[in-house]
Amino acid sequence: MYRNNKAEHTIEVDSAKAPLARRMFEMYATGNYSLSQLREALLAEFGQRFAKGYLDRLLKNPFYNGSFVWQGKLYQGSQVPLVDREQFDRVQKVFQGRNKPKYRKHAFAFQGILTCAYDQCAVTAEIKKQKYTYYHCTGFRGPCDLPYIREELLGKRLGRIVEDIFIPGSVLAQLENSLLNDKGRQEVIQGERRNRLRDRLSSVRSRLDQSYTDKLDGKITEDFWIRKSDEWRAEEQRICAEMVALEQTKPEKMLDGVRILELAHKAHSLYLKQTPEEQAKLLRLVVSNCSIDAINVYPTYRKPFDLIAARTRNEGWRARRDSNPRPSA
Repeated sequence: MYRNNKAEHTIEVDSAKAPLARRMFEMYATGNYSLSQLREALLAEFGQRFAKGYLDRLLKNPFYNGSFVWQGKLYQGSQVPLVDREQFDRVQKVFQGRNKPKYRKHAFAFQGILTCAYDQCAVTAEIKKQKYTYYHCTGFRGPCDLPYIREELLGKRLGRIVEDIFIPGSVLAQLENSLLNDKGRQEVIQGERRNRLRDRLSSVRSRLDQSYTDKLDGKITEDFWIRKSDEWRAEEQRICAEMVALEQTKPEKMLDGVRILELAHKAHSLYLKQTPEEQAKLLRLVVSNCSIDAINVYPTYRKPFDLIAARTRNEGWRARRDSNPRPSA
């Protein structure tokens, strides 16, 4: 969250990590997250996983509000605060259990993947009339225009996210064939390269063996043997390194691509049959975050679903769903 400025011998805010730290304090200060829930929310939003112990230490560290502890006493530091004192104190009250509401006993399905499009606050949830779940902005930055949304309606709106990565069966077959053909070509190329490397390695080792025999027979000098053997051993090491790198290039990654395409093809039909909890798991595979307003959803797709969604829009695939879609595997 901070980094050392070696030129000026100071500590400065790390602009790349600071938004995550501020978001961490903002979310925990609401009192709607346990450390486990905060950990999952940060993973969904930023793609980074933290240990609960690390989050506990960070959220209790006064360094982030501009102070520091030395020999048991609190002092004002010269570093730029990442969070203000009021928010830091609210976080400490959450730890002490003095603020309301306390941690929820109920796990809300879409918690952690939603933000408010009006003010970028987190979207939380609560139960009304002991049976209806409503999602709404935390209101951390004050009142906003996001209305309370019933979980059933929200689930339907979030279904647009997976609907927008739909790939028609005819297109899916073409893409799968292309990937599998690429896999076959890559395997052939790898095989040819593997054989060339083996031939080079065999040649270098033969030279080493022959030159050693020549040295013993007095056909070449000791200095010549040392110089050439060093060159050939270096070449031998380079070839071995190339062979190791070649084996680490897995054509099976093409099959992962096929599975992603299959998921994009049937994600929406699966989504419609699932419970809110299962829908949320599917959404977390596809998006890292999603903001909502009173009407629309604005997903941030994970790779490669961002490319699929862009292609879907450009090609109009969603508008022309298959009349005879492929059966699910």
